[in-house]
Formats: sequence, structure tokens, C-alpha cells
Amino acid sequence: MLSRLQELRKEEETLLRVKAALHDQLNRLKVEELALQSMISAREGKMTVPPDTEMEEHQNMDNEAAINQTKLQLQMHVSEEEEEEEEEEEESDS
Repeated sequence: MLSRLQELRKEEETLLRVKAALHDQLNRLKVEELALQSMISAREGKMTVPPDTEMEEHQNMDNEAAINQTKLQLQMHVSEEEEEEEEEEEESDS
């Protein structure tokens, strides 16, 4: 009986850790979704953000775990000529 109780407590601890991990992942995905929506809006020339999105974004900014897990989206713009040159170099190396 005592060992069964210990097993259940360990299982509860494990489930609580899984719950916390899933909650953190959900927050990271929400932040990523907002970033993608922002990128799409910027490309379409729509710089307005719906009020619901602003509130959700503010809530995520308060979550330290979400802040620590966000990734910077750094893009390198390469001209078509540079891309063609790189492709030619790769072909000549083969």
C-alpha cells in the first residue's frame, strides 16, 4: 500500500513536469505565431495589430520563460546574381 502511494506521487510529479513543459511550449508557439502574423502583416503593408493580439502579446511578454525561448528571426537577403554565382560554384566543385 505504501509503495503504491509512492508510485502515485512520483507519477503525479512527472505529470506536473510534463504539464509545465507543455505550457511553456504552448507559450513559445503563441509568441512564434504572433511573430509570423507580424511578418505577414508587414509584407502586406498592414501595420495595425488587432486589440486581442496586443493583449495576448503583452501577456506573453510578462512570461519570462516565453521571453527566454523566443528566437530572433534574422534573414539574409541575397541578390539573384549572388545566388546564381553560388550555384555555379557548387556545380563546378562537383
